[in-house]
Amino acid sequence: MNRTDRLVAMVMFLQGRRLVRAEELAGHFEISVRTVYRDIAALGEAGVPIAGEAGVGYSLLKGYHLPPVMFTAGEASALFVGGEMVRRFTDASLHPPMTSALEKLRAVLPRDRQDYVERLAQHTVISGPAAGTGPDPAAPPWLLTVQQGVVQRRMLRMTYHGRDRDEDTQRDVEPLGIVFYGGAWSLVAWCRLRKDLRHFRIDRIRRLELCAATFPPRPEFSLAKHLEENVAKADLLPVRVWFARRAQERARRGSYATLVEERRRDGGAEFSLTTFSLEWMARWILSFGPDAEALAPVRLRELVRRLAGEIARKHAGGSS
Repeated sequence: MNRTDRLVAMVMFLQGRRLVRAEELAGHFEISVRTVYRDIAALGEAGVPIAGEAGVGYSLLKGYHLPPVMFTAGEASALFVGGEMVRRFTDASLHPPMTSALEKLRAVLPRDRQDYVERLAQHTVISGPAAGTGPDPAAPPWLLTVQQGVVQRRMLRMTYHGRDRDEDTQRDVEPLGIVFYGGAWSLVAWCRLRKDLRHFRIDRIRRLELCAATFPPRPEFSLAKHLEENVAKADLLPVRVWFARRAQERARRGSYATLVEERRRDGGAEFSLTTFSLEWMARWILSFGPDAEALAPVRLRELVRRLAGEIARKHAGGSS
């Protein structure tokens, strides 16, 4: 953030609070306290009425308001995605105010940024449960760049680490849509290396470049239709799992498929569901500890038993 942007942001920060200490400003903007003093002095010289008292803090004089500041395209897209996540993963009490807030956001945007948000909305799908997990803080922040590629139809060049490969691959892709499912964001794109549509987990992208080159539109492509076809042709495997009563709420939130209760027993219940991968399902079941048991198929029970054995061997004996 350059100094001009920081000074504007500092006024907005003060505007939203009654009293702010210099140390709080320094921590928020990741600058030194000495720099805070210089910035406050510069704002005062520019005519911003800031009152300050040693050992107490700073405040804007009552009645002063910064004129409305326009959202950047990145800020608008971040608010749009946040709004969609609220509507998808919270209860209905928050839906009307969030819808109203997003409409107000669109109303104050200039036409080009309204178009940007509209195109982003048309190429974004949020599906499935959040799986009770937050973003990996160590994962590179690629989502905004991916959004720009989708909206502006600009090529993306990336280094990608696939789930089933030890080595990274270099890909040039045409970004066509963004999907949230299985607790993670994925890019749907035409891969020029594979010459086919591919899904790329955004948190598996090791390096990403937004290229200047654009690609022609693909009018025959529909993100919604593509996702429907992808689910229809997927080779889903039926499984049965027992969950203790205290684990069932988490299981319902974390499962990518609908859990159907079959029979109650032993302080819990047996459920049927489907999965794309028995290996993934085995690891998920193990995450519940003794509160889950794989029942069928036999291959799933074997995978859970083998993984549990590996875990037990790693923890055998005392620590060195």
